[in-house]
Amino acid sequence: MITVIGSLNMDFTSIVDRYPGLGETVIGREFHHQFGGKGANQAVAASRLGGSVHMIGRVGGDSFGEQYLSHLKKESIFFENVEPVPHSSTGVSSVIVSEGDNLIIVVPGANYELTPQDIEACREQIEKSDVVVLQLEIPMNSVEKALEIASNSGAITILNPAPYQEFPSEWWPMITYLTPNEHEAEMLMKSPDFREEYKEKLIITNGKDGIAYYKNGESTFIKAPKVQAVDTTGAGDTFNGALSYFLDKGYDFHDACYHATYAASLSVTKFGAQGGMPSLEELKQFMG
Repeated sequence: MITVIGSLNMDFTSIVDRYPGLGETVIGREFHHQFGGKGANQAVAASRLGGSVHMIGRVGGDSFGEQYLSHLKKESIFFENVEPVPHSSTGVSSVIVSEGDNLIIVVPGANYELTPQDIEACREQIEKSDVVVLQLEIPMNSVEKALEIASNSGAITILNPAPYQEFPSEWWPMITYLTPNEHEAEMLMKSPDFREEYKEKLIITNGKDGIAYYKNGESTFIKAPKVQAVDTTGAGDTFNGALSYFLDKGYDFHDACYHATYAASLSVTKFGAQGGMPSLEELKQFMG
């Protein structure tokens, strides 16, 4: 069983031929309104592959929140611990897509209403989970509380340290795997609390180049297959969700990373953070 604790956002995406400069207005080609948020994206990625996924998070007491709960149900995600927060808005992301890449601004809204007390109320759910997935789009003290409960229960904990924030040294022993991109990994390894042995916890995503990880002091690279990228939004979330799924299914570490890399590559061939997240059958066909 997988439990994802994190953000749920509505994504407002504009597609442009080029990014505007400071103070400049450009005319967009397309606009899309979709479901997003790193937490929910990772939950959808794992569920699409066939995982038993529970989500813990908060939405606003607005129409977007109602829409999101219906969406989680459609995606076969257990959402009894996703509660609407009265007088708060659902989190939103403003996304600009150009030349197969993206820029994103996030306004957390109700995501920042998920408190350590709320996490404690979900203790039973977290303790019976095999894999617990977290990101940094909810309050840091809530992430810490979830890590404490999950690590004490023996669950595999996956922390996607995005958007990047420095975290307390006490977190490191509670984290099984960290999944930074290359920029986040560089900042992590420069932090004063970083130790050489922590490299063994890192799975570094490098976009179209694939991933890298360290075992027994040696670095290993898994090359991503070449695809025609349509939209890279959500590729990292697909990797995290797929990684959690394959680890939950008992795949060994390398094979889980290998399959998750292919899932992430396949996801960028369609538009939207969740739009390209594959089913298990689609992934098998893609991998041949």
